[in-house]
Amino acid sequence: MRYGFDIGGTKIEIAAWDDRMQQLFRQRVPTPGEDYAAFLHCLVKLTQEADQQFGGKGKVGIGLPGITDPRTQQQLAANVPCLNGRNLKRDIETLLNRPVVIGNDCHCFALSEAHAPQTQDYRVVFGAIIGTGAGGGLVVDKQLFRGKHGLAGEWGHLPVPGRLFQRYALPSFRCNCGLSDCYERYVSGRGLLALSQHFGHPASDLPQLMHSYRRADALAQQIFHTFIAVLASALAGLQLLLDIDAFVLGGGLSNIPEIYPLLPAAMRENLFTLCPPAAILAPVFGDSSGVRGAALLNDAERESL
Repeated sequence: MRYGFDIGGTKIEIAAWDDRMQQLFRQRVPTPGEDYAAFLHCLVKLTQEADQQFGGKGKVGIGLPGITDPRTQQQLAANVPCLNGRNLKRDIETLLNRPVVIGNDCHCFALSEAHAPQTQDYRVVFGAIIGTGAGGGLVVDKQLFRGKHGLAGEWGHLPVPGRLFQRYALPSFRCNCGLSDCYERYVSGRGLLALSQHFGHPASDLPQLMHSYRRADALAQQIFHTFIAVLASALAGLQLLLDIDAFVLGGGLSNIPEIYPLLPAAMRENLFTLCPPAAILAPVFGDSSGVRGAALLNDAERESL
């Protein structure tokens, strides 16, 4: 029996799977984000209720936004303030009296999608999140690769190459990480809207921009194709570095259907002639990928290749 927790700023989701990864139940409750004791109590209560329902101790995996300091095991999770500076792994393992694996939510997404029917024949799968931010996770032979510091997959904070600034007259954007011109500032939802505003399109949000694009608005098409070119540059670079077989896109922008036919051709401009673009896939499990990937954490992670 496996339990997965998906921790968000407003909700905690738990789901249970059997050993064949057939989902047995799913439940959501509000996140007590300001009270650490209440947060722990919530996780313990949900776990114990699942144990009672299924008659045994399930393996527990937790996916949450932010990072874990590898030296202290302390959390940094801006969306759940009560977790900051806390050793969640130690505390929850003590209360539950069992091992608990904690993973980044982007890693959980990648792990879940790498264990989907559409990716079963791919050895190297990269989950690329393009939502509020840009993050990801790398899965090799169905095993999550986190790296020594747990940062594998943080492609959103790689720098956009200078040739793209020249070719597309890109603006320079300061990133919240403290650096400038990170991919996240151009290919996330906020990044695409920032490009739209920079180039003078009147759309106030992304649905309006895409509506204009689909009505053959010339400026909207220029902006969206610029976004595709920057995203393609990032994914092609990852493919050359890691020999990726398939990218699975996640996050809100992955719901834009035009991305999927446009990306391969744009990636081809950044790859060797004899190197075909990796498969670009839509997610299978959607909003359930995070909690499903968390449930898989116990048996599918590795620090090194």
